Amino acid sequence: MYIRPVIPADIDYLCTMAKNSGVGVTTLPDNRQKMQAKLDKAVASFNKELPEKDRLYLFAMIDPATKDIAGICALEASIGHDDIWYNYHVGKTVHSSKDIGVHKITQTLYLSNDLTGSSEICTLFLMPDYRKNQNGQLLSKSRYLFLAEFQELFGRTIIAEMRGYSDEQGQSPFWESLGRHFFQMEFSDADYLTGLGNKAFIAELMPKFPIYAPMLSPEAQRVIGQVHPDTEPALAMLRAEGFDFNGYVDIFDGGPTVSARIADIRAVKDSRTIDVEIRTDAPEPDLTRKDGLTLVSNRRFEDYRVVLVNSTALQDSTLHLSAAQAEHLNVDNGDSVRAVALRPRRSSDA
Repeated sequence: MYIRPVIPADIDYLCTMAKNSGVGVTTLPDNRQKMQAKLDKAVASFNKELPEKDRLYLFAMIDPATKDIAGICALEASIGHDDIWYNYHVGKTVHSSKDIGVHKITQTLYLSNDLTGSSEICTLFLMPDYRKNQNGQLLSKSRYLFLAEFQELFGRTIIAEMRGYSDEQGQSPFWESLGRHFFQMEFSDADYLTGLGNKAFIAELMPKFPIYAPMLSPEAQRVIGQVHPDTEPALAMLRAEGFDFNGYVDIFDGGPTVSARIADIRAVKDSRTIDVEIRTDAPEPDLTRKDGLTLVSNRRFEDYRVVLVNSTALQDSTLHLSAAQAEHLNVDNGDSVRAVALRPRRSSDA
């Protein structure tokens, strides 16, 4: 499997991904016109036809056996410029009275645009049949080598919005206790409108005053900052790379936002450049194992590529690649590539 930028011919695959992504993945609306606009923006971004702050870098995972797209992921250079970016900031309000001996700390939710201007890691989706053989790790972490190579195109801080909790019927306790009272629509409808970019209704209908969490249902209070069960592996990957909860949650489902300084992301700061040597005896990666794997990118902008290789292929200042690996990376003998271990080293390995 390898990663490349999206191309115009990918539209049907993107629409299939959007249809399969389900409720809560607002960056993949099940609407062909919107997905075409997203694809067009990504293609223009890789062609450097848009200002840097307006760019969307959308990547596809390719199955070399079939040329099918197995998954997609993206990077937003800077959020909140064209569409207003809304979150709830989770804070505290203290009420105290010495006369009656009460000191009460109450969780509060404040409508916020604080994250405007941040870069964003987003639009991660892998088709169910491909959720194996480290494909999720490759898809998600391929973006870090792009960040490492082109840090100047992004902000200092990058965020990731995580899908909030909803049950098997798609019901969000947070929405049922809060959003429904102001929007008078189903969670899936509000989620869909947001994915289409229709966000004016949020500013028009959302309360501007702080929300006191104890006024919500017990179920809604419990899921503030909690991710959907399907999102837990993605959150674990982000935390292992240095991301952490930053005190902001989604206004619809209460899902957490995590963030990190780009320079502090493990795969960014630990990556290094190395030269390629194509050899017939280059070791093949064992994708059934979690260890012994290395991410490699070709360091190019327009034709960015990433593959997984066996870590033993790195010998001093040289990376040994097979002819097939070199073809997927679109590199030749002597070319410079960027490499980093797929997973952080365990403390026992230090």
